[in-house]
Amino acid sequence: MQFYNVGKIVNTHGIRGEVRVLPTTDFVKERFAPQQKLYLQEADGPLELTVEGARQHKGFILVKFAGYDNINAVEGFRGHELMVSAADQQPLEDGQYYYHQIIGLAVKTVAGEELGRIKEILAPGANDVWVVERPGKTDLLLPVIDDVVKRVDLDQGLVTVELMEGLE
Repeated sequence: MQFYNVGKIVNTHGIRGEVRVLPTTDFVKERFAPQQKLYLQEADGPLELTVEGARQHKGFILVKFAGYDNINAVEGFRGHELMVSAADQQPLEDGQYYYHQIIGLAVKTVAGEELGRIKEILAPGANDVWVVERPGKTDLLLPVIDDVVKRVDLDQGLVTVELMEGLE
């Protein structure tokens, strides 16, 4: 089974078994809804957890898992990633992609010049920024806007871009 990260447990909260989660998903309400199944990667495989409740708190999500009712039960979860299975991923609208679909794609200009591969995605503000690793050069930061990203072809593993002045 394949899993995708939706958040990281950064700490415990209180003594009643809540954990403080830094979400890494655009679907916060859906992922942390009551009865939602999440997985915690452990050495002997993924541990299935059921969300009992969740609430926003100072930029974090406080999550309570069913059957984990005190701080001692969740202390070992600190620092672990929370994941969903591939089957639980939400369908996206046309032109929208999950990070795991974009990372690793080759990048070419509309003129056919190969630039490199997308190694990371940053989300600093209004739009994402794709970090393109270029052999022998510094990384290229591509803003994900219509003026720059012209085509994403997941089947071919290729992103076609038009570099605006000042990007290179």
